[in-house]
Amino acid sequence: MKFVMLLGPQAVGKMTIGQELEQKTGMKLFHNHQTIDLLYPYFDFTKPAHHKLKDLIRREMFKEMAVSDLEGVIFTFLCLFGVEGGGIEFIEETVQLFEEAGAEVFIVELEAALSTRLVRNQTENRLLHKFTKRDIAASEANLLETAEHYRTHSLPGELPYPNYLRLDTEGRSAADSADAICRHFNWSTNLVER
Repeated sequence: MKFVMLLGPQAVGKMTIGQELEQKTGMKLFHNHQTIDLLYPYFDFTKPAHHKLKDLIRREMFKEMAVSDLEGVIFTFLCLFGVEGGGIEFIEETVQLFEEAGAEVFIVELEAALSTRLVRNQTENRLLHKFTKRDIAASEANLLETAEHYRTHSLPGELPYPNYLRLDTEGRSAADSADAICRHFNWSTNLVER
């Protein structure tokens, strides 16, 4: 079992690169908006129930995935580093869960300029798979607020995992980024038996 966590700010390309990795390797993509968008019609982001249920669903999915016959899982996540409850504990707990189940864990931080992310925020693929992003004005305002007030990348040593990569996606297609990840970790495109 391989567990890959793609980290980075909004619209950096986590889901789209995850989709490319899924196609290239056969690992299964579980992107963060699959839980967010499931809950949003019932409990929006301001409701404590949204966060409680989102975390519960993810943890239970991870527990089952870690002991399943899946060859690999790709998960996408936005961490607000240096903020209590910003997600570093979630990363640590998730890594521990998969490692204890015998999985090999890979952490990839993606980055791109704010101007690039503002363009990517409106891509057809993003809007197709993330209905909470379809209100472009609100999505862009949230992206800008996060960029102004939070740190969405780790500091040196903050993610002390042996299988770690920081990848600048600026000027790269999602397919090129996925290829770079595969090369870095020496994954062949037939990593997972199909």
